[in-house]
Amino acid sequence: MKNWIKILMFSMLCLGATVSFSQQKKPNIIFIMTDDQGYPVVGAHGHPWINTPNLDKMHAQSVRFDRFMMGSTCAPSRAGIMTGVHSIKNGVTHTIYERERLNLKATTLSEVLKPSGYTSGYFGKWHLGDEAAYQPENRGFDETFIHGAGGIGQAYPGSCADVPENTYFNPVFKHNGTFVKTQGYCTDILFKSTLGWIQSVKDSGKPFFAYLSTNAPHSPFVSPPEYQKHFEDLGFDSKVAGFYGMVEHIDDCMGQLFEQLEQWGLMENTIIIFTSDNGMTTAGCGLKGNAGRPQVQLGTDKNGKPMMSYNAGMKGLKSTVDEGGVRVPFFVRWDGVIKEGKTVKTVASYLDILPTLADFAGAKLPNTQAFEGRSLKPLMLDKNPKWEDRYLFQHLTRWKHKANPDDFKWGEYSVRNQRFRLVKGVLYDMENDPEQHIDVTAKHPELVDSMKKAYEKFWDEARPLMINEEVPLAEEKPFHVDYKAQMLSKGIPDWKAPNIKWKESYTGGPTGLNK
Repeated sequence: MKNWIKILMFSMLCLGATVSFSQQKKPNIIFIMTDDQGYPVVGAHGHPWINTPNLDKMHAQSVRFDRFMMGSTCAPSRAGIMTGVHSIKNGVTHTIYERERLNLKATTLSEVLKPSGYTSGYFGKWHLGDEAAYQPENRGFDETFIHGAGGIGQAYPGSCADVPENTYFNPVFKHNGTFVKTQGYCTDILFKSTLGWIQSVKDSGKPFFAYLSTNAPHSPFVSPPEYQKHFEDLGFDSKVAGFYGMVEHIDDCMGQLFEQLEQWGLMENTIIIFTSDNGMTTAGCGLKGNAGRPQVQLGTDKNGKPMMSYNAGMKGLKSTVDEGGVRVPFFVRWDGVIKEGKTVKTVASYLDILPTLADFAGAKLPNTQAFEGRSLKPLMLDKNPKWEDRYLFQHLTRWKHKANPDDFKWGEYSVRNQRFRLVKGVLYDMENDPEQHIDVTAKHPELVDSMKKAYEKFWDEARPLMINEEVPLAEEKPFHVDYKAQMLSKGIPDWKAPNIKWKESYTGGPTGLNK
């Protein structure tokens, strides 16, 4: 009899634990991605003089992936994040020429999360198509606050363009389909718009997903005046000063974001991710060419010490398929759930972001597409995670308009597994030679052959899916046409900034600065 009582009590305890777990609130998700920052420009990554105390603190409080790989450039990385499928299998093979448009048949991250009760907001750089059908409000996002093209003020042949003559200071953004005039510096405005939306939904009873994609520190390299002056006074070229000034300003914005989330009591049930969309920019970091080396002096600190460039011991910058072209920071903070200060050495990919967030959200992956990534949840939470090695494929794409992609198949490509990277047919041992100095192709012929065959299979699968190659350039630029139409019909209203505490980096009038 006593045994039956014990069994009954144990069963009730197990049932209670199951109910308790199932009734846990789904975590909120805040995904923050900077543009062209790359891996090196974070103090916690060994940078000798950049001042990023808030990112350094997040690094210490997070699980940080030491070898996290994105695409080589902006739109391709965004396509992979948004769908969990490689960009060239979504038609995205460039940043312009209509080849930045994300396949309309693809299911997006926000659409995956929606059946699990999530409301979603997108803020900043979209860069997956400027025509109406491709815009984030038609790809599953409930709130949108964006600029056009791949950067504020950009315009290219075809549909890819932002509002005419837009600038980083007092820019125009498109808020839920209506253009609004803002006051301040672009990065401040994007952080504030994100926090304002979070403020409006945080007590709704529904979990939220906020995707904040800053245009900084992408070109044009113009930071808020105080940050710009700081580096110019140290002898930096104006563009280089703008790049590093933008990074330090982003760090200050991160600090203010964490402060506000803590005041709202959101930290314990919110997953916060910080990353960048590709390797460090070529033009703004001060290095010549795209090899990422050798080091050069950029300025002189107040003690007379040379301030040297830094690429974290890697070869390659943005727009390459070397390690430095695709390696980025990836910090995941979830207070009380994810262990602080854990470093994951396993090579991970931007294709893993969607399945990981779906896993944490309890969302099912639909059968609409062949997802290529894996959930990283075991690497974050398990003591001894099971993880099978795999090949990760990269291709710079970016061939000229109307060129035949097959002519570039064996050009700027790369295959990565846990230990090795094959770059354009040359094999490097990334564990023993992370700077890619020594060609070890002859020592591992079977591996090279395996990697090439796997890459060829990948290319052959992707080739029919490059659906934008033959698309004619659009005759109209939607952001130009719609902006002018709104100007004539009702004008451009001032944006009503949210009522939150924020230290502005710029409060002046129009500057016209987009150098």
